[in-house]
Amino acid sequence: MTTLLFNKPFGVLSQFTDKGTEGSPRPTLSAYVGVPGVYPAGRLDRDSEGLMVLTSDGALQARIADPKFKAPKTYWVQVEGTITEDALKALANGITLKDGPTRPAKARAIAPPNIWDRDPPIRVRKSVADSWLELTIKEGRNRQVRRMTAHVGFPTLRLIRVRIGDWGLEDLAPGQWRHITTH
Repeated sequence: MTTLLFNKPFGVLSQFTDKGTEGSPRPTLSAYVGVPGVYPAGRLDRDSEGLMVLTSDGALQARIADPKFKAPKTYWVQVEGTITEDALKALANGITLKDGPTRPAKARAIAPPNIWDRDPPIRVRKSVADSWLELTIKEGRNRQVRRMTAHVGFPTLRLIRVRIGDWGLEDLAPGQWRHITTH
């Protein structure tokens, strides 16, 4: 079995091929990972960054991707505005989105993390502050974190997954990957 941790850069699709566009193809995992037989265990949106697990182990893939296993996933989220205690409390308690209620999450304000610059950079509005939070969820609906922060009045500007279960991003730069041992 082969399992890798990969730091997906902004703008990269979390799949190995791109059949969705005419003309110039969008960057995919194949531009970064040349290891045969591994597949993503879960997804990250094209405009999200950070940790992905790629594996040839179907059971591990299911344990990470299937919501019934409740694998915790932790994100650093840069939002527009200064996040409030009320918003953090609402995220922690679970909120109701159009596709139903979310499970309770762990949510806390954090200092801006020491991370790589994004290319392209986020849009900055001098008249509107931004802030960071750490959010841990145990499900993974389509664009869930972005929808959750918008629901409580703080649109996401930048989203980086930093942890899946016991695995963390640590020192992986965008586009880098490393082999890991699984049990």
